Amino acid sequence: MSTLRIDIWSDVVCPWCYIGKRRLETALGRFEHADEVELRWHSFQLDPSHPQGHRRPVFETLAEKTGAPPAQIRPMTRQVTELAAAEGLKYDLEAAVSVNTIDAHRLTHLAAAQGLDGQMRERLLRAHLCEGEVVDEPDTLVRLGAEVGVPEDEIRRMLDGGAYADEVRADFDEGRRFGATGVPFFVLNRAYGISGAQSSDTFLSALRTVSANPTAESN
Repeated sequence: MSTLRIDIWSDVVCPWCYIGKRRLETALGRFEHADEVELRWHSFQLDPSHPQGHRRPVFETLAEKTGAPPAQIRPMTRQVTELAAAEGLKYDLEAAVSVNTIDAHRLTHLAAAQGLDGQMRERLLRAHLCEGEVVDEPDTLVRLGAEVGVPEDEIRRMLDGGAYADEVRADFDEGRRFGATGVPFFVLNRAYGISGAQSSDTFLSALRTVSANPTAESN
C-alpha cells in the first residue's frame, strides 16, 4: 500500500487527547503496515476564549463550566483518570492549571519544523495532565521544548514575537472544515474521520479498512 496519512487535531491540555494518542499508538503497534503510516499533528483549542495569561486550577474551571460544587469535581474526573491509567498514564488533574494554549501550540509548530512535533506534543500533554506544569509560562515552555531538542534561543525568539500564530489558526480552520467540533479528531487519508478517543480496536479496524481501500470514507 502507499503511505497512509493520519491527520490528528488535539489540544495540549485535553485529557481525552492523551488517551486517544495512546490508543492510536497501541493500534499502530498491532497494524501490519505501521511503517507506512505518516502522522500529521494539528492544533486545536478546547477553549479559545480563555484569556491569555490567566491561570486557574482545572478543578475550579470545571466547577464553573458544569455548575457543580468543587467537592463534586474529583468524583466527576475519576473516570477519565482511571481510563488514562489503563493506558499507562498517571493523571494528576487536581494539580493541573487551565491556561490559554496558543503559545504551547506555537511551540509545537516550531518543533514540527525540526521534525520534533510528536515528541513536543507528548511532552506538553504529560506536563499539563500528569505533572501540574503551567504550559503558558514562557520559561516552562523553553524548558519543555529544550527537553525534546528544540533550541532554547529559538523558542524565546518565537515567544517574543508572533511566529507560527498564522499556522496555528490555519490548523483551527482546517479542522473545522473537516467537521471537528472537539478533540481528539482523526482523519485517515483525508477522507475517513474518527471523532474522540476511540478504542485501540476501533483504530485498528479503521487502519485496516483504509489500507485496503484508500478512498474509503467514514459513515
